[in-house]
Amino acid sequence: LRDPRIHRRDCQAQPDHRHRSGRGRAGLRPWRLDAGSGGATAAQHHRADTARAGDERMKLSDYKALTFDVYGTLIDWESGMVAGLAPLTGQVSRALSRDDVLEAHAFHESTTQAQTPGKRYSDVLALVYRRLAEEWGVAVSWEDCRAYGASVRDWPAFADSVEALAYLREHYTLVVLSNVDNDSFAHSDERLGRPFHVVCTAEDAGSYKPDDRNFEYMMRVLERRGIGRGDILHTAESLFHDHGPANRHGLANCHIFRRHDRPGFGATMDPGTTPSVGIRFDSMAEMVAAHRGEMQES
Repeated sequence: LRDPRIHRRDCQAQPDHRHRSGRGRAGLRPWRLDAGSGGATAAQHHRADTARAGDERMKLSDYKALTFDVYGTLIDWESGMVAGLAPLTGQVSRALSRDDVLEAHAFHESTTQAQTPGKRYSDVLALVYRRLAEEWGVAVSWEDCRAYGASVRDWPAFADSVEALAYLREHYTLVVLSNVDNDSFAHSDERLGRPFHVVCTAEDAGSYKPDDRNFEYMMRVLERRGIGRGDILHTAESLFHDHGPANRHGLANCHIFRRHDRPGFGATMDPGTTPSVGIRFDSMAEMVAAHRGEMQES
């Protein structure tokens, strides 16, 4: 799936011609990555400004609302996790790579979220810390665990996030759909410049993505604002948490491929069946540049 030698803008994917109900954009076809070989091919990357002959070009300006995953897309949660876990990983007797840490974290986080969907994210992280300590043979106190649970407030934003969101806010309703509790998100929201019009957290929904309940809840909230399924472009990094459910709910989707230069899935689980992606950028800055290009053309 992840081959750093292949850049999204260099090539384009093959379209999936199956009908998707509720898509809301006539002629728009989803694009699919093939995970079968474990490596991306040139035919598996969608270029934003090209389309196969006869296909309608997907335009960012066709949508009214951008619904965002926050952690991994706008907030650099992997760097935040690694920094927050340093007091623990520093005591582990064997060598751990960055991806060893992130992949173990992804397993325990997703398992905890599925097992106890009503648990606040800060409490999920505290339990993840304890599970990791047990797995790596390190004795920790519950206070150590709780300190890690509170670390979301320290997780940094990606360098392009604040400027990109400020620009996009001028053109879209910006919506959060995130696996986080409200107290933790408040710190990230401030770090990002408080650009969002609507915030839907896991604490609000009572479940964690990729549960369909989160998307159903968000869409009910947006319907009250006159925003329908076909008006939404779901924008996220995680294939597991976001693009799979977006496919199931017939939402157009934009992949912000933050890990384009690294193998594996990092802090998210392998999605198994690889979801289709409508359009892909390596950064939020690229997305903004593409939108500006459309505005100049119109």
